[in-house]
Amino acid sequence: MDFRDTPEEAEFRRALRSWLRDHLPKDTHRGAGRDSHDPAIIARYKEWSRALYDAGYVGLTWPKAYGGQEAPLAFQAIVLEEMAEAEAPEHMGVIGLGMAGPTIMALGTQEQRERFLRPILTGEHVWCQGFSEPNAGSDLASLSTRAVQDGDDWVVTGQKVWSSFAHIADWCILVARTADTGRKHEGLTYFLMDMRAPGVETRPLRQITGDAEFNEIFMDGVRIPSAMVVGQVGQGWSVAITTLMNERANLGFALTSRLDVAFRKLLALVKSTSRNGGVAADDPLVRDRLASMWTDLQALRFTNYRAFSTFLKTGMPGPEGSVAKLFWSESNQSLTRFALEIEGTFALLAGGSDRSVLDGYWQYAQLRSRGNTIEAGTSEILRNIIGERVLGMPKSR
Repeated sequence: MDFRDTPEEAEFRRALRSWLRDHLPKDTHRGAGRDSHDPAIIARYKEWSRALYDAGYVGLTWPKAYGGQEAPLAFQAIVLEEMAEAEAPEHMGVIGLGMAGPTIMALGTQEQRERFLRPILTGEHVWCQGFSEPNAGSDLASLSTRAVQDGDDWVVTGQKVWSSFAHIADWCILVARTADTGRKHEGLTYFLMDMRAPGVETRPLRQITGDAEFNEIFMDGVRIPSAMVVGQVGQGWSVAITTLMNERANLGFALTSRLDVAFRKLLALVKSTSRNGGVAADDPLVRDRLASMWTDLQALRFTNYRAFSTFLKTGMPGPEGSVAKLFWSESNQSLTRFALEIEGTFALLAGGSDRSVLDGYWQYAQLRSRGNTIEAGTSEILRNIIGERVLGMPKSR
């Protein structure tokens, strides 16, 4: 593909950079993100999300009938790159934009599209995901949450876990078992659940970073109208796969740009850290590690471009998104771990210490990176997908 912007793309990129310079919030910082439990922080992120929408940088490829711009896919890739490059806060509705919205657009009813799509773009509705369970994390099809039909409603009982934004979410994309056929991938149904419905309870899960990004969702006799089923009853597995493929299709460009930003910060750390009477950047072993990381970063970048070329031709995300997510997550762990090696004994000091480096930036980044190989598909599951769907290897079972 041609890696250069067209004149239209170049002008769009220039305008976006200018807008970000003028509107980028100054008060967002590590540990106080969109999934904060502080109402004031949540309100600011919602304001930022609305500002992005009003400026025309959200829902670029979505139909105008639902609040989108109907712009080329390349414009969406530019937004992901430039937002990451500017270290700008993301839109409040990441799950709505990357998962719920595309699924409703592809497989939902007209009533569902008209009701849910525009509020996702504006940030009015926050969504969470009800897929993983305590005993069915990586094996989604083994879930035990059940939905039983009662008139025009389905009554849901069960538990979900690792649900980002559940504590502030308005709606949840939920997969539950509605029939036992003897085959675990059958008899599943995909629902849109009101998070404020009677019987829904969320509990935060505190992580090693000290943040409580994720949540458990408990459902005790929650009634979901039949009109909130996406796709066909019993065919929820195929709907869930649509969701997951769209999630990973949107990750590549943003994650690569984030890794690029982190690599530049690592270079600055290496150049400013004393070692053996000089600086760490003079150490040939350090330079070799940096060169290897830079090479990996470029490989990831061009893999994303190749996958994007296919996406432009077919209009459907492919399994290459799994490659990008797997490679980024493990590369980010390695990069942040190497930064702590460069810090040496100062790596023991987290944020808050007057002797810590960058107020504990790399300590937090390394701890948070431990979740990278779990969220949005574990590395083990992604390797299975790549082996079976990209390399054509036989299924593991």
